[in-house]
Amino acid sequence: MSKTVKFMCTAFRDGFQSAYGARVLTEDFLPAVEAARDAGITYFEAGGGARFQSLYFYCNEDAFAMMDAFRKTVGPDANLQTLARGVNVVGLESQSSDIIRLHAKLFKKHGMTTIRNFDALNDVNNLIHSGKSIVEEGLKHQVCVTLMELPPGCKGAHDPDFYEATLRKILDAEIPFDGVCFKDASGTLVPSKVYESIKRARKMLPANTHIHFHTHETAGIGILANKAALEGGADAIDLSMAPCSGGTCQPDILVMWHALRGTDYKLDVDVDKVRKASEVFKDCMKDYFLPPEATAVEPLIPWSPMPGGALTANTQMLRDNGIMEKYPEIIKAMREVVEKGGYGTSVTPVSQFYFQQAFNNVMFGPWKKIAEPYGKMVLGYFGKTPVSPDSEVVKIASEQLKLEKNSTPPIQLNDADPKKSIKNAKEKLRSENIEETEENIFIVATCGEKGTKFLKGEGEVGVRKNKKEEATSRADSGSAGTYVVTVNGKEHSMVIEGDKATVNGKVFEVAIRADENGKAIETSTKTSSAETTEITAQMPGKILRILHKEGDVIKTGESILVIESMKMEVQITSTVSGKLSKIAVSEGEQVTTGQLLATVN
Repeated sequence: MSKTVKFMCTAFRDGFQSAYGARVLTEDFLPAVEAARDAGITYFEAGGGARFQSLYFYCNEDAFAMMDAFRKTVGPDANLQTLARGVNVVGLESQSSDIIRLHAKLFKKHGMTTIRNFDALNDVNNLIHSGKSIVEEGLKHQVCVTLMELPPGCKGAHDPDFYEATLRKILDAEIPFDGVCFKDASGTLVPSKVYESIKRARKMLPANTHIHFHTHETAGIGILANKAALEGGADAIDLSMAPCSGGTCQPDILVMWHALRGTDYKLDVDVDKVRKASEVFKDCMKDYFLPPEATAVEPLIPWSPMPGGALTANTQMLRDNGIMEKYPEIIKAMREVVEKGGYGTSVTPVSQFYFQQAFNNVMFGPWKKIAEPYGKMVLGYFGKTPVSPDSEVVKIASEQLKLEKNSTPPIQLNDADPKKSIKNAKEKLRSENIEETEENIFIVATCGEKGTKFLKGEGEVGVRKNKKEEATSRADSGSAGTYVVTVNGKEHSMVIEGDKATVNGKVFEVAIRADENGKAIETSTKTSSAETTEITAQMPGKILRILHKEGDVIKTGESILVIESMKMEVQITSTVSGKLSKIAVSEGEQVTTGQLLATVN
């Protein structure tokens, strides 16, 4: 008799995160949710992970309103699940115990049924309070063991023995749970290890414990891994729908149904109805830009390994900053970063730490600039890594960040930090004259300045949709011209129309003057003299904050402004002491590598 396989549809969280960098507007995808409901699907991933912050950062939407709309669409009986990152809940930064408790309370209030809860380091101490909060607030708790395959040639963790030991620690800590998930965000763990790990878990866990398996198709082994998980004793798997399936996303429902035909397993689904739902979904997403890497199997991923949810988010940021050509180098650099970082699982936030450090190693030279989150990880500020990080990297991180190694659990550090308390969030709301609701408290605590901007009505929309090109000739427009500009040997397509220049799809405001003969006037560039020092951008990014005004006296090493790049806040410091004579940029401005930021006399 065939065993019926249960599944969760991940299309509307992990699918969005893995294919579109989580930047999808609610009104655009709700018709697809309705279609999936009508197809008989009753178990959905409905938020959490990057789909919380992204709504405030890029969609100018309220994540709680999105969850409410999702619940209203699927009805009262559907199982709606979200993803939480242990002490980090839904952000890259870890939180205090009161914010962690508030997370569970609010997600219950806004219609969620289950929270899948993981720690990227598999540090069980980071799951205790979050797990208890989830259960005590009336939600189901699906506790996680996070998986990945180590890059070839690496040893020390991430095998069945390691996962068995992690699960044993969860049981010994008496963390309450309703189910266990084995979560492979990079889709790299080989099927034989999946089978053995879940087989051991089935023997360890109480009878009838729900075991769930999660993977991606990035490395091309998602279907095999799912089958191995089922054979090992898993009850359910994660699947998605096109266009958010395969590649960086979960395996497709229809593909998995097909793969199980003629086996001892049966996916209980009406495939014709799912096909119709997929067509609705494709129509909903037709205007969104789908990166080509989102739909592809990447043979090099086992050497990185980069999760689907982080891969496309990062490649899109590289595109935004005009440095996509650096992507292969960054992926290549990740192996060393993973190995020397202590083998934390490559899943958010650790995957982002890995990518940021690999990015810095490529842009500035190996280990010349430690990304703050990566540095804090190897120093122990996010918990204990599976193995000890490289001692030389730890030394470099300590020197650059001016931090000592830490062994205190993150939640204790955060509870002692007044800046991470509910009280501090309330004070921020009062200072901005924003209503003091529990939702707003949580938004400010987990989304920082961008959350505050949203609540003030100053949110920005950064959704990537396909541009509809209008066919106009230069003769028709009278003022538009198309050019090919070569910079450092690299060609860029540029269209100039009025006071706007479009370079490789990005629009810039420009000012172009001509002399009396109709020729463009060349702009003279002043080189730095002994009296004047130019401060330039070391990497592309967005000006987040300007910390000084023209005329201020500053010291060597003092921060002048902050650039946001690749989800990092990079402090731009003065290389000399003197008077800040000029600030050449404004907050919110996108800058390129080498661009003048300020001058100091």
